[in-house]
Amino acid sequence: MPIASGSRLGAYEVLSALGAGGMGEVYRARDTKLKREVALKVLPEAFASDPDRLARFQREAELLATLNHPNIAAVYGLEDAGGVVAIVLELVEGDTLADRIARGPVPVHEALEIAMRIADALEAAHEAGIVHRDLKPANIKVRDDGTVKVLDFGLAKAMDPTSSSAAKAMNSPTLSIHATQAGVILGTAAYMSPEQARGRAVDRRADIWAFGVVLYEMLTGRRAFDGDDISITLANVLKDDVSWQALPADLPAPVRRLLRRCLEKDPRRRLNSIGDARLELDEAGSPADGDGVLAPTPVAAAVVPAWRRALPWTVAGLACAAAAAILVQWAPWRLAPASAPIRLNAELGADASLDSSQGPSITLSPDGSVLAFVALKSGATVSQLYVRRLGQLVAAPLSGTDGAFGPFFSPNGQWLAFFAGGSLKKISVTGGAAVTLCDAPNGRGGSWADDGTIAFLPQNGPGVSLLRVSAAGGKPEPLTTLAEGEVTQRWPQMLPGSKAVLYSGSSNSGGFENANIVVQPLPGGARKIVQRGGYYGRYLASGHLVFIHEGTLFAAPFDLDRLETTGPPVPVLQGVAATAGDGAAAASTPGVGPNSAAGGGAAGAAHFSVSNTGTLAYLAGQGFSSNAPIQWLSRDGKVTSLLSASENWSNPHFAPDGRRLAVEIFDGRQWDIWTYEWARDTLSRLTFDATDDEKPVWTPDGRRIVFAGRRADKSNFNLYWQRADGTGDVQRLTESKNPQFPASWHPSGRFLAFIESAPQTLSDLMILPLEGDEASGWRPGEPTVFLRTPFAEHEPMFSPDGQWIAYHSNETGRNEVYVRPFPGPGGKWQISTGGGTYPSWSRARHELFYSTPDRQIAFASYAVEGDVFRADKPRLWSSERFTLRVRQRSIDLHPDGDRFALAAVPAEAAAAKHDKVVFIFNFFDELRRLAPATKH
Repeated sequence: MPIASGSRLGAYEVLSALGAGGMGEVYRARDTKLKREVALKVLPEAFASDPDRLARFQREAELLATLNHPNIAAVYGLEDAGGVVAIVLELVEGDTLADRIARGPVPVHEALEIAMRIADALEAAHEAGIVHRDLKPANIKVRDDGTVKVLDFGLAKAMDPTSSSAAKAMNSPTLSIHATQAGVILGTAAYMSPEQARGRAVDRRADIWAFGVVLYEMLTGRRAFDGDDISITLANVLKDDVSWQALPADLPAPVRRLLRRCLEKDPRRRLNSIGDARLELDEAGSPADGDGVLAPTPVAAAVVPAWRRALPWTVAGLACAAAAAILVQWAPWRLAPASAPIRLNAELGADASLDSSQGPSITLSPDGSVLAFVALKSGATVSQLYVRRLGQLVAAPLSGTDGAFGPFFSPNGQWLAFFAGGSLKKISVTGGAAVTLCDAPNGRGGSWADDGTIAFLPQNGPGVSLLRVSAAGGKPEPLTTLAEGEVTQRWPQMLPGSKAVLYSGSSNSGGFENANIVVQPLPGGARKIVQRGGYYGRYLASGHLVFIHEGTLFAAPFDLDRLETTGPPVPVLQGVAATAGDGAAAASTPGVGPNSAAGGGAAGAAHFSVSNTGTLAYLAGQGFSSNAPIQWLSRDGKVTSLLSASENWSNPHFAPDGRRLAVEIFDGRQWDIWTYEWARDTLSRLTFDATDDEKPVWTPDGRRIVFAGRRADKSNFNLYWQRADGTGDVQRLTESKNPQFPASWHPSGRFLAFIESAPQTLSDLMILPLEGDEASGWRPGEPTVFLRTPFAEHEPMFSPDGQWIAYHSNETGRNEVYVRPFPGPGGKWQISTGGGTYPSWSRARHELFYSTPDRQIAFASYAVEGDVFRADKPRLWSSERFTLRVRQRSIDLHPDGDRFALAAVPAEAAAAKHDKVVFIFNFFDELRRLAPATKH
């Protein structure tokens, strides 16, 4: 029985029907847990009611789920809901190959490229012991970007009603004979091998036969074997030969031979390995040479229609004929070195705007053939990854990468690693399922080493050093330690040979103009500062170190063996987009939108990438400051001025009486705590120590402000407090080797909730008890753990009655807001449904607010029934969006429950589209001219 749209199968919401066949009905559905669209293949009722067949299918499905190949549609899982059994598959958009063939024969070059991808998929499956058994054009998708995906791998065998490989032909799962029999459309018989048609045992050679039939059909536009009914079709398969005269006249002789070997009726004479077919196609993949035989070139690019291959990237401002020649040849990165660099301004090739809010938004593959970027699709609120080959007109989005930032390539260019949803992940450049490698609550840079490991910074903020994890996933291990006076290490690069890691080290996590470029030998050795006064250092294959200072790209010759520069740095390129993060004049990231902000947590990042072949891609920047006013956003959506003066501020926090606002401000040297009486427009500095003071939180009586400071241990944050009027001394409340940041006070004033970062458990929720009073003095007790898990918990906020703590955690793979009873024990309730951070309790109503991933404010009304917390479905509080500030919390709720303090996204910035990238080819020649390297 068909399933209605809106119905639920476990965690999956059915959206629409996609098709039906003997193997079951297929639906488009939404995974409500992972927030992605999938395909649900609902299996026939007779199948679901047979326990033996279902158990065997479970075993087969487990094997199919192990296939991980860019040209194979992934199996995500098996869902059994109320007797309805469905296999959960990757949703692949686009036409099937059958649709493509219906429009006519496929041109030879395009057909061979598609065949290469099919052969790749079959080879990977055969090596895993899996035979498709139902390969046909209808089971092959060709997406708009040219990506080829083979569907339903191994499902024919998995759904076979008998475990015997010698099942009779009439019981073959590829035939629709009985109403209760698992099967597919009648036309499947046209792709069956002769041994399969006879009901004999089949192996991978059956797939090779079907591969030949599919390739023949692509080239001729007609089936190799056809008939008015199944018996005639099978008879033709068993006795007839194909019409070789129907093949294109310009088909290379090696391909003709390959087809004959694939279509041998005797499996003993048939091509034995699909890998051999792939090699034959690989050698026949380029335009014909003078002898009429295709010259050998790898067929690595995705399929592109001929009319698209005849067009270049959209290019503006070309000033020389050489640039036009480059585009015509479609391989600018492979040209012989020229005497001068060639600059091109190019559009992204997608209806999207670059998102640079949390780090570099573009990256080039090592061979310079693919550009990956982070962008917001027009009308979308969450960014995702796109890839574009330099030889193609259109960029392709990678599904399953919502919220992605900070992408970087694997050494072979076949994988992209990125941060999203509180995790470090990877995905094939041709698509497929994203694989989670480890937790990374708010990553700030990563680099994939040639030894199969990844160096990365797991979270933004001071006191966190670099970690290392296997590119296959696992538990991260420390890679470096913070040096004295160093509070952050970010944007790492593993050097060739995995012998050292290069990173930006700073004594101030909010500013990087005066940071250091540091190299740490591995596995041990003394760290070296190779450049003072710069950030986002990168070693290039030309033998140079490049870095950013005041929006200019500098270069210096670098000796990889000695791990040091061998000459002074020289300016190479001005106006490169970067985020120093300290409010100094620097070139800014152009991506300003829902997920972007001036500074926005991406301090120390620069938006350029250089391939090993000498191509530079970068975003052009403009003069920029992190400064901004503070504004009111009211419940009716109106934005008005709160603090009109433009400052580099973060972490606003209202006093209990609502008349004052505490905030941290960066003055160009350090962060300090300030208070602002908004009715009198008076801004007063509270802390004056020579080190950073951050994250102010008022006590419930409004007399004191607790904050995080580095006063005693210059490289580590602990908790301090001071009277809000500035009188008296600063008192230290905690002593820990781990960074600590305050979050909220219990209404009694006896408990402070704070977070503590530990290498093993990321961020934990802690409680600091206090004893005493104003007369006798306050005495901090021993901190206790409120919540410690392998995940990252942040921002524990006490409810107005002190009975609950709200916080956000990445335990589901992305940040969501939760509530737990205080002091516990008790249950846990998830409040947000589509991602959420930084909860805020209203003191005026039973409302709990939080920030959404697209920088809007949502809230949920709630009620308490005994020890049960009941929250309503969250709603948007306003359609307005706010900008991310450099550090942690960017908004705060006034005690009246009707206004927020924030920095709203300017209307002109929200509407702006940033879809241009600048390329410079032959960049290494320019570097060698400006900064001659002593060693290559």
